[in-house]
Amino acid sequence: MAQFSTLTATTSTGQSTNLTASALLLTGPGVAVGVVINSHTSGTLKLWDNTAGSGTVLFNTMTFAVGERSVNLHGARFKTGLFATIGGTADLTIIYN
Repeated sequence: MAQFSTLTATTSTGQSTNLTASALLLTGPGVAVGVVINSHTSGTLKLWDNTAGSGTVLFNTMTFAVGERSVNLHGARFKTGLFATIGGTADLTIIYN
């Protein structure tokens, strides 16, 4: 619960995007804050420091555990952009600045 509270507190100055498929979230530099896992069935997520699903990996493939609700991304900085590749079936909210 504390981890989720930390993610919620940081969204007041950031952005959040809900995704169910791979997508470009932001072009240019920024900070990855966290992921809220709304629902998933064998869902995975890979984050790239790029405008496409290639190049520099920011976070390699994360496989979500049953009941997992959030992942803290610890303010990881990216330079080129933030692209999310979603595998399996997942409804995720990515939080970033």
